[in-house]
Amino acid sequence: MAQNVPLSRVVGSYIFGLLQACIRFVFRLIYGAKGESMPPIRDPILLESASSLARKIRNQELSSVQVLESFIRRIKEVNPILNCVVDERYDQALQEAADADKLIKSGQYTEEELAKQKPFLGVPITTKDCISVKGMLHTAGLYDRREVRGSKDADAMALMRKAGAIPIALTNVSEVCMWWESNNTVHGRTRNAYDTNRIVGGSSGGEGCIQSAAASAFGLGSDIGGSIRMPAFFNGIFGHKPSKLVVSNAGQFPAPFSDEQNSFLGLGPMSRFAEDLRPMLRIMSGEKAEQLNLDKAVDLSKMKFFYQESDGGGRLVSSVDADLRQAMQRVVQHLNEKFGSKQVERIQLPEFRQSAAIWFANMRDDSGHGFAFQLGNLEHDINTYWELFKWLFGASKHTFIGLTTAIMDSAQCKHGSPKYDHMVRKRNDLRAELQRLLGDNGVLIYPTHPTVAPYHNEPIMRPINFAYTGIVNVLGFPATAVPLGKLGSEGLPLGVQVIANFNEDRLCLAVAEELERAFGGWARPQIMV
Repeated sequence: MAQNVPLSRVVGSYIFGLLQACIRFVFRLIYGAKGESMPPIRDPILLESASSLARKIRNQELSSVQVLESFIRRIKEVNPILNCVVDERYDQALQEAADADKLIKSGQYTEEELAKQKPFLGVPITTKDCISVKGMLHTAGLYDRREVRGSKDADAMALMRKAGAIPIALTNVSEVCMWWESNNTVHGRTRNAYDTNRIVGGSSGGEGCIQSAAASAFGLGSDIGGSIRMPAFFNGIFGHKPSKLVVSNAGQFPAPFSDEQNSFLGLGPMSRFAEDLRPMLRIMSGEKAEQLNLDKAVDLSKMKFFYQESDGGGRLVSSVDADLRQAMQRVVQHLNEKFGSKQVERIQLPEFRQSAAIWFANMRDDSGHGFAFQLGNLEHDINTYWELFKWLFGASKHTFIGLTTAIMDSAQCKHGSPKYDHMVRKRNDLRAELQRLLGDNGVLIYPTHPTVAPYHNEPIMRPINFAYTGIVNVLGFPATAVPLGKLGSEGLPLGVQVIANFNEDRLCLAVAEELERAFGGWARPQIMV
C-alpha cells in the first residue's frame, strides 16, 4: 500500500516526526528529571473502590465520617504539590456523613434496601469546576466567572447525591474546558502525580489527577473531544464517555450551542477501579438507564475484538509511542490467548486519518457563536487579537492557548459550507461503517492518545493529538479509557480506549473489567527518593 501514498505526504510526515522528536528533546532539557515526590498512600481506606467503601459503610465496618476524614487528609497532603482541588466543602460534607451514619444505625432500612435505594450512601465524590454543585465555584476556569457559584446541582450530580454520594471538593479544568491541559488564570496549573513536570490532561484534568493520587473515591467528568478519556489515560485511571444523549448535560458550563453539539458532549464516571463505572453510569443516566441494559450479562467469549494500532498517519498528529504500541500488543496477546485468535481482528480504517478535520467541521453550528463567545462568558465575543497583544505584556486574563484556540476556531470551515457538508458526510459514512463492524457484540480497541502524558505546555506543539478521542464524540459512540497497570519506560501510565456501538456501553465496561483483571488497572504513583 506504500506505493499509493503521495510522496509529499511521506516527506511531510518524516519532517513532522523529526520536528516532534526535536521538540521532545528540548522539553526534556528544560524540565530535566522528574518533579516533586508524592507522599506514600498509608491509609488503607484510600485503596478501596467506591463500591467497596459503600458496602463497608452500609454494613458498619467503616463509618462515613471515617471515610471522609481519610480523603480530606489525603487532599490536604497532595494538593499543595498537585493543585488539583480548587474548592471544598469539608464541613458540610462531614455533617452529611454524620447524617448518613445515623441513618444506617437507625435501622430504618435494611442493608439490602440501602444498597438498592442509596448504593453510594456516605461515599465522598468530586467533580470538575464546570459541572455545577450547589454553593461551590462554577468558573470553568474563566476569569470573568471567578466569583460565580452553582445555584443548584447539575442533573448528574443531583442523581449521585440522591444515591447517597457526598460532594467534598471541586477540581481544576482548562480555560472554558476547550484544551487538553488543565491550566487557567483563575486557579493555575495542575500537575501529574506520576511526574509533576507532566500534564494531567483536560478538561477533566484535575479530576483525573485527584483520582490517581488516591485523594477521591470517584468523580464526574465531561467529554466533548476526549475531556474524560485523555485525563483518565494521562493519570492512569478509568474514565467512560457514555453513548450520546444518555446522561443529561444540564448544569455543565459552557453549554453546547446546538442539539448536535449537545449530542457530542457527554458527562461520565471517572474512577481508579473499573467496578465503579457501571453503577455510576446506571445512576447518572437516570430514566435512560433501561436503554443501556447495564444489568445484562456480557459473555466475553462470544464477543468480537477489533483493534487498530494508530490513526494511519493523520496530518500533524504524532506517531504512537513505542511503549503504547507494545501495550496494545500485550492486550491483543491476552485476548488471543484467552478467547482465541478468531475473535481478535486487526483493522485499519483510513477515515481515522481525518479525525481532526471531521471533529472541527462537525463542531460547527448555525448559532453564529464560536470559542471567542465562550471566552466572553457567553455574553459577547472577546477581541482575541487585542487580548493576545495584552497577553504579551501579562495584561490579559485569558491563557495563551485559550486565545490561540479562539483564533484557530474562527479559521475553521463555516456551518453549511461545502467543506462542512463534505465532512458531515464523512462522519456519517464512518459512523455507519463502524456500526456494521461492531454490531451488538463487538468492540474496537484503539489508542487513547498517541503519546504518554507530555510535559507542561508541550501540547501547544502537538495541538491535533486529541484527534484520537475527538472522533468518537462526533460519532456518538461510548468509549472507556482503560489503564494497563505497569507504567511505561518514562514512569507514566499506559492505556487504551475501548469503543462500542450505540447504547452498548456495557461491552466497553465488561472489557475494561477484563483488562483490569489481566493487567492491574490503576498503579500507585511511584515514590521518588
